[in-house]
Amino acid sequence: MPSVAFYTLGCKVNFYDTEAIWQLFKNEGYDQVDFDEQTADVYLINTCTVTNTGDKKSRQIIRRAIRRNPDAIVAVTGCYAQTSPAEILDIPGVDLVIGTQDRDKILPYVKEIQESRQPVNAVRNIMKTRVFEEMDVPDFADRTRAFLKIQDGCNNFCTFCIIPWSRGLSRSREANSIVQQAHQLVQAGYKEIVLTGIHTGGYGDDMENYDLTDLLWDLDKVEGLERIRISSIEASQIDDRMLDVIKRSDKLVRHFHIPLQAGDDTVLKRMRRKYTTEEFYNKMLRIREAMPDVAITTDVIVGFPGETDEMYRNGYELMRKIGFSEMHVFPYSKRTGTPAARMEDQVDEDVKNARVHELIDLSEQMQLEYAQKFVGQVLEVIPEGEAKGREGSGKLHGYSDNYIQLVFDGTPDMVGKVCRVKLTEAGANESQGTLVRVLEENLKSAAM
Repeated sequence: MPSVAFYTLGCKVNFYDTEAIWQLFKNEGYDQVDFDEQTADVYLINTCTVTNTGDKKSRQIIRRAIRRNPDAIVAVTGCYAQTSPAEILDIPGVDLVIGTQDRDKILPYVKEIQESRQPVNAVRNIMKTRVFEEMDVPDFADRTRAFLKIQDGCNNFCTFCIIPWSRGLSRSREANSIVQQAHQLVQAGYKEIVLTGIHTGGYGDDMENYDLTDLLWDLDKVEGLERIRISSIEASQIDDRMLDVIKRSDKLVRHFHIPLQAGDDTVLKRMRRKYTTEEFYNKMLRIREAMPDVAITTDVIVGFPGETDEMYRNGYELMRKIGFSEMHVFPYSKRTGTPAARMEDQVDEDVKNARVHELIDLSEQMQLEYAQKFVGQVLEVIPEGEAKGREGSGKLHGYSDNYIQLVFDGTPDMVGKVCRVKLTEAGANESQGTLVRVLEENLKSAAM
């Protein structure tokens, strides 16, 4: 039986795409083996290019695959493959470079290369692509929540970001295809679906009279689906119609990831973001009005070119005022090929690091404050497995609908079931709870 090994770098969309490519290999009778443990006939590396470090790491992994088995076919896909195919083909031992489209052709190419042993560059201009690439994933290794990719590409062209050049312009998946896939995932036993994409909130930008709000109402009707989570959405995309769904849907969870990126208007403008700090703040108030107790998490870039101490302080105060329940904090790093990398006033690394640490402390403080509000309350948690580092202790961990990680006593058969858990002790990264009851038998035991 031929074997394939995968290595995925980067974001959740890449992990989704790898799972989808694995389905293609599986249907052809391939066996999946561990990338580092066994030698494979085919190595597939799904690359990331969001930073220069992503490129470097991708090259290291490609070379590692070639060393593992010089006779294997080494195929490279993903964002770095899309933007720099020639650079990758310059690495001796690479057989196939395919970008962020045409992934359904990987197997025919592999067969062709097995016969000819000639390297193939199958990368096409992504900017001309207007159609969403349909790739289904019926099952996930993390068996508690399923990811459902609804969109690819981005039209924003923020000055720090290379992604529109590696993923193309925004393309939405057909609604009936998404709803059908949601039904299949529910039948496979999933209770929670995470809608994901490169710019998820941009779903429907390329469609007539149908957008993310319409899709959410259609998914709301899927029987057996308990939770719908949006992986990320821009503040500017939450309009009155979306606020109405947030207010009325029983399935939309109490958690939104809304990237702020910077808390100062001058910086936001230089980043080419589509909102002011005032607009962002007011939108957060309206979301909380529609859904009290909602958890709002965010992304922040620290030390963007030209960010002065005063601008940074403005941001710090805004973040504290908003009261996020968690922040993902990144120091700005130059991405070759983006306008921001060419800006003159780059911020000193030491200054950046000091600001990053200060914001991480703020994030942990806000995370703790958010969790403390729920002490004594009963939350619905879908356990994902044993608590990390405490295997065999009888402790399970999982996320509540409002994204608090809870650790509580339970048994392995509860994994994937909806459990009611009382939060007894709040913590910054995880909170402690006690099991009140398991709501129902999980479908998954029957489906597996």
